[in-house]
Amino acid sequence: MSMAVSNRNLRSAFTLIELVVVIVVLGILSAVAIPKYFDYTAKAKEAATRGVLGATRSAIANFYANSIVNSGTAAYPTLTQIQTVGTVIVEGVPANPYNSSATIAAAVWAATPPVTGNTGWNYDATTGRIWANTTTTGVNEHLW
Repeated sequence: MSMAVSNRNLRSAFTLIELVVVIVVLGILSAVAIPKYFDYTAKAKEAATRGVLGATRSAIANFYANSIVNSGTAAYPTLTQIQTVGTVIVEGVPANPYNSSATIAAAVWAATPPVTGNTGWNYDATTGRIWANTTTTGVNEHLW
């Protein structure tokens, strides 16, 4: 009887080969899932950056339109006005997802938007243009 009990206990355990097969299958699944995860994070950064740029550009356009209505003179917000929370944007400009900086720096739009320093955003007060102050290889978020 003790022999039957010990055989039953041995048969309920996993063999080394079964454990190796499970580890290989998990490795294959993770090899497929990890690139997808990085793809999702890249798409999330892109969507967040485009969303911030769209909202900020819309706020600048509203400020410009309101300046015409209120004073009769068209004017883009100054750098100080765009940096002041509640003047142009109610809650301020969020951080740039590519460098985690919410600072807005003065810049002049050229043929290609310049990217300098470690600020999150660049703003040209003479034209009302704002862009991401980063360049990630293959993304070119400063051109959006």
